[in-house]
Amino acid sequence: MPRIAINIKEGKVAKESDLIVGIDLGTTNSLVAYIKDGEAVAVKGADGKSTLVPSVVHFPPDSEEILVGDEAREKLLTDPANTVYSVKRLMGKSYRDLAGFEHYFGYKIIDEDTESLVKVRVRNKFYTPIELSAQILKALKVRIEQTLGQAISRAVITVPAYFNDAQRQATRDAGKLAGLDVLRIVNEPTAASLAYGLDNRSEEGQTIAVYDLGGGTFDISILRIEEGIFEVLSTNGDTFLGGDDFDRALIDHWIEQNGADPQVLRQNKELSQAIRLLAEEAKKNLSQRGSFSRQLDGMACSIDRTGFERLIRPLVSRTIDSCRQALRDAGLTKDDIQHVVLVGGSTRVPLVKAEVEAFFGRKPYDKLDPDEVVALGAAIQADVLAGNQKDVLLLDITPLSLGIETVGGLMDVIIPRNSKVPSKAGRQYTTSVDGQRNLKIAVFQGERDLVENNRKLGEFILRDIPPMPAGLPKIEIQFIINADGILKVKAKELRSGVEQAIDIKPSYGLSEEDMARMLLDSIEHAEEDMVVRALLEARNEANNILLAADKFLRQQAGALSEEERQRTQALADQLRKLTEGDDKDAINRAIEEINEYTRPLAQKAMDQTIAEAVKGKKI
Repeated sequence: MPRIAINIKEGKVAKESDLIVGIDLGTTNSLVAYIKDGEAVAVKGADGKSTLVPSVVHFPPDSEEILVGDEAREKLLTDPANTVYSVKRLMGKSYRDLAGFEHYFGYKIIDEDTESLVKVRVRNKFYTPIELSAQILKALKVRIEQTLGQAISRAVITVPAYFNDAQRQATRDAGKLAGLDVLRIVNEPTAASLAYGLDNRSEEGQTIAVYDLGGGTFDISILRIEEGIFEVLSTNGDTFLGGDDFDRALIDHWIEQNGADPQVLRQNKELSQAIRLLAEEAKKNLSQRGSFSRQLDGMACSIDRTGFERLIRPLVSRTIDSCRQALRDAGLTKDDIQHVVLVGGSTRVPLVKAEVEAFFGRKPYDKLDPDEVVALGAAIQADVLAGNQKDVLLLDITPLSLGIETVGGLMDVIIPRNSKVPSKAGRQYTTSVDGQRNLKIAVFQGERDLVENNRKLGEFILRDIPPMPAGLPKIEIQFIINADGILKVKAKELRSGVEQAIDIKPSYGLSEEDMARMLLDSIEHAEEDMVVRALLEARNEANNILLAADKFLRQQAGALSEEERQRTQALADQLRKLTEGDDKDAINRAIEEINEYTRPLAQKAMDQTIAEAVKGKKI
């Protein structure tokens, strides 16, 4: 299968030697790197000081220009509600995934009490994590283009090894929206190992532990490398454990030390951000010095290294517990590990290094900058894809994304472009109508968000689904591509076992120029496609809520007062009217309003139903 590269500036098929960059899209900071004179280097900003771009996005009140990086980070103090950070934690997540952690964010995350992906509300607009991540990627793209004086259109982007399909696809979509053709999504531990040159072709192979402690996340990955092939044996970790938690332990200590009220601090966004940034400064300071002392708003904020280590030891111990579990999951012992690699800025903390060395019984690799090591590895992988490392075998890949049509004519990608062949991926769906017996599955190939702009490969109908309420059937759709590039699509209703399959030849009839044109179209129209997709998704969500509201009003009529019934009906009518328009933010605001009003009513109705059911019974 051909590998397609496109020159975005000229709109032509590009040569395979065109530069491909490596990007580490991080929770706290992001970087871009490339190969210069045979060495991987991370790109510094215009001031020549730092390679790190803070993963922070700010929306000014009086300007259309969005701020990213250091400028945005400064706004965490003065305008935290309109400054978004740690967006990587939101990628591919629903609100339910974040339950219990929503207070961590200084900005508004929309609670729809559904499994749909989260949205962030900034003033009266709603943004997806994909759109926010795209802003960070655009800033990185601009940074390297200014450094090199040439347009960049292709990239390798890294993700944590535990990222699921939805999170990986979200990362690809963010790249596309930023004007980048994402050739490969690479696991961060694999990239770190590449940066240290641990991909050697030794016959016996080697087993490596990659300990990655960043600002917001921790993960430990056990890799097996044989003849240049990386296999993830196990991963473990915590998506809500990182250097930020070290900072929070310090903040809690200072609050207690000063007898301050945590609730008052939490309500004062400016002060809470100021103490957060001071705690981060203290943590960095204590890696070099024995003590730290400052005054903040009348509070004495001081601590020595011993006290700091006592505060964070339980957190570091949790990371070691994850290492222990990862070894168990891989069926290995500490003696089986040949190398340990440290990744992430938080591994600079002396206690972290000491504990990792004590656990694995060997000195970890830490000579490369732990903030840069993943981006450097991504640049090396990019160089491989550019064909500049002749001793590396590149496997065949899928030239275009493959997926199915979902409600509203949207393309839902199941196997992304550039996936290795052979490949297998699946996803679960459900019905949208009560009692639905048949489901049409239409298969498409292409990179656009709407199927009307992609190429239809075929369709079939999954028949005789047992009639159930909408949302109850569990329909698994699997895409399997064999070594010859033949796609088999299987659909199975898991509760009943009903299944159907079809064979498709996905690349038949498409020339290299056709594929290049489709890719170019997808990047040129990415922003426009995202607007259309967001509107269609808002309408779909609104229609689901309207169905639920109508059912609620019918079934719970006796539990509602006349005022509650009329208010719910009015909110539903308002939402119904807005779905006929094109303002997705207005639709989302109406969804939020009806959800917030009906949530306590639904709880009250449930309590009443339970009370009636247990009346006169002993429990």
